[in-house]
Amino acid sequence: MPSLSHIVLYNNSITGTIPSSLGNLSRLVELSLKGNYFEGSIPSSIGNNPYLIFLQLSVNNLSGLLPPSHVGNLEMLGYLDFRDNLMTGVIPESIGKLTRLSYLILNSNYFAGHIPSSIGNLTESIVIGAYANNLEGPIPSSIGNLSKLLVLDISINKLTGFIPKGIMELPSISSFLDLSYNLLEGPLPAEVGNLVNVEELRLSGNKLSGAIPDTIGNCRVLEILCMDGNSFHGSIPPTFKNMAGLTLLNLTDNKLNGSIPGDLGSHTNLQELYLAHNNFSGTIPELLGNSTSLLHLDLSFNNLQESLRIAIPTISILLLLFLVWTGFLYRKFKTPPRKEISPQFTEIELPIVPYNYILKGTDGFSEANVLGKGRYGTVYKGTLENRAIVVAVKVFNLQLSGSYKSFQAECDALRRVRHRCLVKIITCCSSINHLGQDFRALVFEFMANGSLDRWIHSNFEGQNGQGALSLSQRLDIAVDIVDALDYLHNGCQPPVIHCDLKPSNILLNQDMRAHIWDFGIARILDESTSKTPMNSNSSIGIRGTIGYVAPEYGEGLAVSTYGDMYSLGITLIEIFTGRSPTDDMFRDGMSLHSFAEASLPDKVMDIANSNIWLHEGLHSENDTTHTTRIKECLSSVIKLGVLCSRHLPIERLSVSDAAAEMHSIRDLYIATEHFGSYADSTKI
Repeated sequence: MPSLSHIVLYNNSITGTIPSSLGNLSRLVELSLKGNYFEGSIPSSIGNNPYLIFLQLSVNNLSGLLPPSHVGNLEMLGYLDFRDNLMTGVIPESIGKLTRLSYLILNSNYFAGHIPSSIGNLTESIVIGAYANNLEGPIPSSIGNLSKLLVLDISINKLTGFIPKGIMELPSISSFLDLSYNLLEGPLPAEVGNLVNVEELRLSGNKLSGAIPDTIGNCRVLEILCMDGNSFHGSIPPTFKNMAGLTLLNLTDNKLNGSIPGDLGSHTNLQELYLAHNNFSGTIPELLGNSTSLLHLDLSFNNLQESLRIAIPTISILLLLFLVWTGFLYRKFKTPPRKEISPQFTEIELPIVPYNYILKGTDGFSEANVLGKGRYGTVYKGTLENRAIVVAVKVFNLQLSGSYKSFQAECDALRRVRHRCLVKIITCCSSINHLGQDFRALVFEFMANGSLDRWIHSNFEGQNGQGALSLSQRLDIAVDIVDALDYLHNGCQPPVIHCDLKPSNILLNQDMRAHIWDFGIARILDESTSKTPMNSNSSIGIRGTIGYVAPEYGEGLAVSTYGDMYSLGITLIEIFTGRSPTDDMFRDGMSLHSFAEASLPDKVMDIANSNIWLHEGLHSENDTTHTTRIKECLSSVIKLGVLCSRHLPIERLSVSDAAAEMHSIRDLYIATEHFGSYADSTKI
């Protein structure tokens, strides 16, 4: 098969070595063997493929060296991914010959030696990752030549020396820069202020010293700043107030002194603040106590005075690691509960929003502001007085049986969780309305693009598919959903079971990123509760929505993570087919699951949502190469949905496996789309 151009065998169970005969495929453009059990070394004959653009050998058991004399021959290469293997040796200097390389990913291997200075020749690179290796020596200053770089992650190595100023002069870095857990020393260059687009800056676990430069305040879009485990001294620069987007700030275990800036409490997005093990003195800023977003606060082992009066919204659970160190004295505090607050709110004092604020913010609960109606109440679009922010207000109909319980269940779940793919709870209202009746409402971050259900099933019109979801958007949405569920099941202790996952409970923000919400029937697993439903005989009835609810719930089995996985599988299939599980076509034993399963692997194009084609730009259904990519992608994601929604709970994928697979599907599609232009334009 000398004319073979694409070999895609990722995520199988193939064993053995990579055959050297691949070097005979002179027209090979794409080689993807990710996620198998290949072992041995990479054959040097791989360098005989001059047109190779996409090379992905990650997540195998490959060992040996990166072939130095041949890797430089792959001058057309745009994507190189060898992460999660057992490779050793050095990164060869010849890597610098790959001047078209956009992605260089060598994470989690055993590469040693220095990072070659020739890496500065990779001027087309947008992602370079080599974390979790044994690299040593200085960071080459030539990295400063990479003017298109978006991501640089060389953390968890043994790199030494100073941070090159050139790295800090790359305004292109917009996703993250991670130099943490190395042996870097010296000051943080003042040029850090040139990273005006960076969202994450991680410098933890080094030997950095000196004062934190004032120029860091120029990083106005920075969301995560981790500088813990160093020897920075001096005070926190006043320019920190300019970084209004900060969600996490970690300065733990340094030698910082002075007072804690009061401006930190005015950061409306700040969720985690860690300042422990420093030499801060003075009083604790009152604004910290009034923060409406703070979830985690650690000021321990400093020289602070006075206690902190907590006034943080209950539903945003506060993990307060606040043990102010004053000699050997730990100050303890208690705050009396408000009379009108339900029991779940009494742990700490809360700035509960008054009923009149809700009434005014929704224009008297005007029908014009109704966003949707659920089983236990109505959701309104509104604003918060004096804050001028748009919110979604979920008002519970307390006349309905189960509404109090739903309110309490949602509060119990929401106070435990915090994730970028979950709708953010802002505050709540537990009060009396103008008629003297009990009133309960939750106030959420407003999601500008509404529910996923509307986007999947509405008939959109317009040129080029404007208003319809593209395949890339659907993949991003699917990744967000699986990530959120992975967090609920594995990132929360004890795990949270959503119990009602479906497109109408998935909202889209202005950037079309998905957020799960509506925890009204969520369940918290007890520490002693098994995740396996087979060892419970308790009958709970059906929890969830017909079509999405796991079949074992109808048989009386207990709530489990497996139930959510069934709902996830059905939702994934619905996203990419546009068909609801309650569609009229599903009768006489046919279901959305069986419908999707029957399409695999060759008929997925027949069941795919036709709107997907509306976003393909210059491509068309007659474009064979592009169509093949779409078919492979759809086949993978439909198969994933089928595996998650098996009838027997024990046959379903775990959410961690589903998340890994969904990321792989999305990443491969994006990569092949990105580099498809090379292959399409190359006449071989």
